[in-house]
Amino acid sequence: MRWEKVQLYPKEEGGVGEACAGPGKRWGHTCNAIKGGRFLYVFGGYGKDNCQTNQVHVFDTASRTWSLLATKGTPPIPRDSHSCTTVGDNLFVFGGTDGMNPLKDLHILDTATCTWICPSVRGEGPEAREGHSAALVGKRLFIFGGCGKSSDNNDEIYYNDLYILNTETFVWKRAATLGNPPSARDSHTCSSWKNKIIVIGGEDGHDYYLSDVHILDADTLAWKELNTSGQMLTPRAGHSTVAFGKNLFVFGGFTDAQNLYDDLYMLDVDTGIWTKVITMGDGPSARFSVAGDCLDPLKSGVLVFIGGCNKTLEALDDMYYLHTGLIVRDERKLEKLSLRKQLKLKCQEQNLSNLAQDKALVRIEVSNDVNQPIPLSSYGQP
Repeated sequence: MRWEKVQLYPKEEGGVGEACAGPGKRWGHTCNAIKGGRFLYVFGGYGKDNCQTNQVHVFDTASRTWSLLATKGTPPIPRDSHSCTTVGDNLFVFGGTDGMNPLKDLHILDTATCTWICPSVRGEGPEAREGHSAALVGKRLFIFGGCGKSSDNNDEIYYNDLYILNTETFVWKRAATLGNPPSARDSHTCSSWKNKIIVIGGEDGHDYYLSDVHILDADTLAWKELNTSGQMLTPRAGHSTVAFGKNLFVFGGFTDAQNLYDDLYMLDVDTGIWTKVITMGDGPSARFSVAGDCLDPLKSGVLVFIGGCNKTLEALDDMYYLHTGLIVRDERKLEKLSLRKQLKLKCQEQNLSNLAQDKALVRIEVSNDVNQPIPLSSYGQP
């Protein structure tokens, strides 16, 4: 796997919005890929002019140029530590903080028309919160955890509740779940894979940092803690998790001001095996509150990470690609292939898996230290 620091090209005529140098230094923002990874939308965050922003910047991955999006409608107020979820070509922004108080408003950016929409919602929605997580399964948007304030605004409240928004009817409901839910936390991550919601890490409000993994079955609403093995993720909060099929890539995060991470871990959701990944190239420095996404979940296996905050609490403005060399099957397209082609594809994937295991075993034989990272370069370098 290989890191690449993204170099920008001069802005050409046309494209989306007004040419600019990019979002600038920021943390607590979000980054969402749409149109098959052609465009990246960066919204909100803190850093520029030492305050929150509600600007939208768009990165064209083909021309490698940034634009400041001129939007219509009423935008959300400036914020950071919100969630932003891709639903088709729309971006659903929920919650966050304006710097003084947590928020609980919902806004939708229609990227086709560059219009902000504030939908009329019904039902029981989440309390105001920041540092929560969000993930989409089908037409349902799941919101988990986060940090809010007590009614007198004197105390912080950490949540482990779960809310579901129907993205077609805009009806909220508080989910009655089964099993043992994750403990209350914020600055964790939440990802989706098939009908599963996967929660990783975070901070519990008592300066205790977490590395546990919990899975919610989106059909039965039953929680279970995933029994993990391998090169275990160290406890952290403020990390970024990007899903690429069944593989979740965890980058960065912190445990305190002196312990920020620049490491990369991969979790296989099916097996529960953690791998500390060795990468090539110059990667991002240690940071937290970095935004990331997958450029194309069905093709190139390229992940992107933008900005964040370093140990001196300085916002960052750099941008990196992670070339994983992995391939994810599209089950819908697979059904249309002949049995022979399906078998050939399966054999190719098995060969890649066997090659990776062989190299991993060689590395394990020369070192008995289970904390030594295993290189995954066998997946190939694009």
